[in-house]
Amino acid sequence: MLHRDGLMLIIDKPAGLPVHRGPKGGPNLEACFDALRFGLPRPPVLAHRLDKDTSGCLVLGRHRKATASLGLLFKHGKIGKTYWTVVEGGPTEDEGTIDMPLGRLNAERGWWQKPDPDGQKAITNWKVLGRGDGFTWLAMEPVTGRTHQLRVHSSASGWPIFGDNIYGNGPRFGEPKLHLHSREIVVPISRNKEPVRVVAPAPPHMHEKLRACGWNGE
Repeated sequence: MLHRDGLMLIIDKPAGLPVHRGPKGGPNLEACFDALRFGLPRPPVLAHRLDKDTSGCLVLGRHRKATASLGLLFKHGKIGKTYWTVVEGGPTEDEGTIDMPLGRLNAERGWWQKPDPDGQKAITNWKVLGRGDGFTWLAMEPVTGRTHQLRVHSSASGWPIFGDNIYGNGPRFGEPKLHLHSREIVVPISRNKEPVRVVAPAPPHMHEKLRACGWNGE
């Protein structure tokens, strides 16, 4: 638990755990929500989603009105999101913007995406936080919220996210895990108060590559 108030919870989602129950069942985050009521009559509800293999800040609405408000904030891009990634290779510049529309890869692959000039608008701002031997540590801010946006934008730019088993060179199963972490989220939940700013600690599976890129452990 990273944050709790009367409207929302922000939890630190572990990598490898899906948020929804899949068709084959198995462990999932929603199965745990009943334990997160903290005195309210109903369990919290997802206000947005993270990929199964992505770790970090995940926002839950604690009641219907709060969930509706949070949904609108996400829909209209009012919530600030910063992801940490470690990519293979990396950009030559120190910061930039990727403006690359995305569309569905094909019907068989469900959520998988591809660059598509006729697809949905997708914009990502990025900044280099450190460089190592053959790897780069980036802060990536999705301006839009398309499925797999950061993963496709990185891969199509020539520097796939380390451990990405769909758009990069990661293995289908096992290590290394996807090096994509929802590091910080900023939620302007009330007009009369400062936005809620929450940071999730870097997950253990990313420590080695982050340190190689100059991360100081904070």
